[in-house]
Amino acid sequence: MAAGLVNKFFIASMLMWIAPLAILYGFNHNLLPGLTNISPHAMTLVSGFVAVISVNIVIAFYVCMAMKEPTNKHEPDPKFLTNAKASVN
Repeated sequence: MAAGLVNKFFIASMLMWIAPLAILYGFNHNLLPGLTNISPHAMTLVSGFVAVISVNIVIAFYVCMAMKEPTNKHEPDPKFLTNAKASVN
């Protein structure tokens, strides 16, 4: 149960680092066709803007995955509940 959540968090965290760096690298090394006519100043602005947008998209997907997580899946351990009730009494 917790391993799946950790994997989703790890993947989202890695995408939040990799996506903007890949976008900046692509813009700075002319890997994206048709962007050679843009001035260096505009290229910096556009690449930074697209990198920030990519991080926000990753965050939105992570939030959507978290919202779709079933709530009935997380039930407390019955043994823990009986021990907790016994300790209160």
